[in-house]
Amino acid sequence: MGTENDLDVEGQTEPPICGLTRPASASSSHPPSASPTLAGTVVTDDSTVPAFDAETAHTLPVSAVGILLNTDVSNGLDPGEIAGRLQHHGPNKVEGAKGLSLWTILLRQVSNSLTLVLVITMVLSFAINDLIEGGVIIAVIVFNIVVGFLQDYRAEKTIQALYALSAPTCKVVRGGRDENIKAENLVPGDIVRLAVGDVVPADLRLAQSINLSTDEALLTGESLPVSKHAEVLLKAKDVPLGDRINMVYSASTITRGRATGIVVSTGMSTEVGKIAMLLRSGRRDSGAEEQRGLRRVVTKVQNGFRVVLGLDGTPLQVTLSKFALLLFGLAILLAIIVFSASRWKVSDEVLIYGICVAVAVIPESLIAVLTIATALGTRAMARGNVIIRRLAALEAVGGVTNICSDKTGTLTQGKMVAKRVWLADGTSVTVRNTTHPFDPASGTVLVNDQVYAEESKGEKGSPLRHFLETIALCNNSIVAGGETHTAVGEPTEIALHILAMRFGMGKAALLGSSDRHLLSEFPFDSSCKRMTVVYAKGKGNGAHAYTKGAVEALLPLMDVTDDQKVAIVAEADTLAAEGLRVLCVARKPVEAALFTSPPPVEGEISIEKTASRADAESNLSFVGLVGLYDPPRLESAAAVKKCQDAGITVHMLTGDHVKTATAIAREIGILPATASRGDIMVASEFDVLTNAEIDAMTRLPLVLARCSPTTKVRVVEAMHRRKAFCVMTGDGVNDSPALKKSDVGIAMGLNGSDVAKEAADMVLTDDNFASIVTAIEEGRRLFDNIQKFLLHLLVSNIAQVILLLIGLVFKDNAGVSVFPLSPLEILWANLVTSSFLALGLGLEDAQPDVMQRPPHDVSVGIFTRELIVDKFVYGTAMGGLCLAAFASVAYGMGGPDGLGHSCNEDFNPTCVVSFRARATTFATLTFLLLVTAWEAKHFTRSLFNMHPEKWRGPFSVFRTVWQNRFLFGAVSAGFVIAFPVVYIPVVNRTVFKHGAIGWEWGVVAACTVVYVVIVEAWKAVKRRYGLGARAKVVGVEV
Repeated sequence: MGTENDLDVEGQTEPPICGLTRPASASSSHPPSASPTLAGTVVTDDSTVPAFDAETAHTLPVSAVGILLNTDVSNGLDPGEIAGRLQHHGPNKVEGAKGLSLWTILLRQVSNSLTLVLVITMVLSFAINDLIEGGVIIAVIVFNIVVGFLQDYRAEKTIQALYALSAPTCKVVRGGRDENIKAENLVPGDIVRLAVGDVVPADLRLAQSINLSTDEALLTGESLPVSKHAEVLLKAKDVPLGDRINMVYSASTITRGRATGIVVSTGMSTEVGKIAMLLRSGRRDSGAEEQRGLRRVVTKVQNGFRVVLGLDGTPLQVTLSKFALLLFGLAILLAIIVFSASRWKVSDEVLIYGICVAVAVIPESLIAVLTIATALGTRAMARGNVIIRRLAALEAVGGVTNICSDKTGTLTQGKMVAKRVWLADGTSVTVRNTTHPFDPASGTVLVNDQVYAEESKGEKGSPLRHFLETIALCNNSIVAGGETHTAVGEPTEIALHILAMRFGMGKAALLGSSDRHLLSEFPFDSSCKRMTVVYAKGKGNGAHAYTKGAVEALLPLMDVTDDQKVAIVAEADTLAAEGLRVLCVARKPVEAALFTSPPPVEGEISIEKTASRADAESNLSFVGLVGLYDPPRLESAAAVKKCQDAGITVHMLTGDHVKTATAIAREIGILPATASRGDIMVASEFDVLTNAEIDAMTRLPLVLARCSPTTKVRVVEAMHRRKAFCVMTGDGVNDSPALKKSDVGIAMGLNGSDVAKEAADMVLTDDNFASIVTAIEEGRRLFDNIQKFLLHLLVSNIAQVILLLIGLVFKDNAGVSVFPLSPLEILWANLVTSSFLALGLGLEDAQPDVMQRPPHDVSVGIFTRELIVDKFVYGTAMGGLCLAAFASVAYGMGGPDGLGHSCNEDFNPTCVVSFRARATTFATLTFLLLVTAWEAKHFTRSLFNMHPEKWRGPFSVFRTVWQNRFLFGAVSAGFVIAFPVVYIPVVNRTVFKHGAIGWEWGVVAACTVVYVVIVEAWKAVKRRYGLGARAKVVGVEV
């Protein structure tokens, strides 16, 4: 089929990854042609029939591959064989995420310690016949489960929607006839036809090809299309995937030319499938599979307990489960204290009081509030074009310190634009302000610094007209106009085609306005780095060869003087220094008789010609140079600046040329004006450094060019050694290891592979860097809000514990402790008053300074020192004031009966004072909780000057409290509802066990004012001495 050839291809823009190779076979000889067989089928004589190995397909002639797969390269498989092969090999699809399991989702909701504590409390409540309290707790548990289940189910459904077949249909030859079939029905041995724009449906050994290039970025990371050649025969089996130029692989895209190939692997046997299988198997607990007998049973039991207790989940879920276990232990300790105070004479009243104290320490509504806040955060992320695959990422993304981003398609638009032209006569063409790379009318065209006019093209024979003709005709891209402006082909050729169309000289216009026809085509080849076409005009012998390619490739072929060569090289260097990819354009007249046109037969691949490539590409006339670039997204610069303001360092890890990467990095602000040499590195330089040398660097490079997957993994490891918390973006299969290694892996939703999406924690639906920044901002907002409602809930619990423990000293005439709060009052405060206030805090907008402060320390988690100190300061103040309220009424009001007797169970005439004192304490606690909700909006700023960026003056507090309408409504409702709870007959004395009050409202008001003063004074101290995390400035870059 072809001649053997030592690997002689152009170096990749980044080192490709190698395939997953099997051990070498014992024999390296080609299999005999006798007894052909399909790989994997049962044969009767293994000694005479060799098994086909897809790993060696690139080393075999096409005829040998056809024999081994028992297929006819011209006519394809017999239709009768398809069913058997499909049954044996299975559908041609890569396994994605596992299907939904409703049972698993439900189990997640009940598998946490806080729910377990609530269940125990519910059982105890029913055991002492406290049906109201038990019923309320049941309602809380059911509500938590339902809300969590709905949220997780919606998230899982969203993720499943991300998985779609890369190539839903394909064109095959079966029984000598062309058919369009579903890609999943392909089998090894099928003959597949490929054309521009097709997604390769399986791994193929090319049988025929012409001018073929494929985009293998999803598999190898190669940023530019790779030229493919069916006739090449490679010697070595372990050739890297990116250099197997006689093979095309599943999920790659045809960017130029057409071809026919033999399917050698399908489904999970393809290179993409192998990586997906490796990722899936890597998640399994291999240690557990190796265990046997009793040890395996013990391990399963331990894992089961971890799941039930909620110790197997996201970091926040594990932290809260541990916190719940701590609270459970504290509740038991407090109950023991209560029983000890009664000298272990546990009557019904003492038992109820002990349970009452235990209930007070548990934030019953925490799960529901956290679930709702997380669900709303997930939806907000989705509106910002970010799909959360793992909740751990949602919790952690706010603590990101470094972002490692790809350039193409993420920081840039992923579409090439012809920006600068330099012609042989010195004419310059510049394209500015382009907003749509596929729209020829987008932007402004300047010719010699003058806005382009139609007459600028000049008369026939002018350099500009020659240049436009060459880039339009030496081009295989297809550009469609209309409202959407779509294009198919290589990005470079699309950009050149668009440039020609800006002057009204697109390929269709040139071919339609004259009798031009193609005589011959010499496709781009990686070894010569150029492409040439020959077109004839009219019926005469006049024809022209049009050539484009790398400057170094065309310079020796052009008929130019040494001085002209120096000028061309100097201008090319100038364009390259601006970050542009430079191409040289040349042409010459030729004799049409020396070239023949391509045969018109449909499906014919080879082009026969009487003239050689050397005839068409010798003594060329220089026409000009063109510089192309991938323009940054309009929002990238602002997003990078926002990251830097937030203490986040942005790194560009790209497979492109270092000059291109540097120019883009400077344009969008990744590289500062004071950037040092160490801030810009080529991956080959970075890869040779030892870990010690990398760790000794002042900071890691901001720009890494020609990056390989291994380089990305090393960068992540280096960041981890510096205690940094990093985001890594990726779209290709080869990016999966780095995505998994990073703290938060983010895959591209539009152009990313399914394997990358499965390895990632988040998926961008618009492939936009600005969406990452949006996710970080939302993550910080969610982290802040979780801390806010945790503060509010825990302050309430601490205050109640202090109140109830010290309240043991309040005894009635019989020496029995009087409850400062009844059990239902505690549940009302925790479930009704606090829950809606906490939910309102969970809905808070991002604070104005959320992206002006450093990232929070992820290793510390949600319970920061600031949160712990604040909750004890506020809780102690609240508990002390509630004690003061109870004591002021109980002993200030006085009376012959004192605190009465048996006032913990029902009202009797001796309980007037204790019921009024209890009502005063309940009202005080309620009002302090309402005020705390507004004070918790910011941990350091005063409630009366919380948004100085927006509002100032004595009335700014009203705008502050009105900003969050839900929270304002919750506070207002809590204020209003407090009165009927205190005054409605039966409800007050029978249900809540307190009575109506009058002058005691003055005590409530006084306690509220004192509490506000204490909180504001504490915030002032924090601001003065910089005690709060939000008072710190942005730190040092990593």
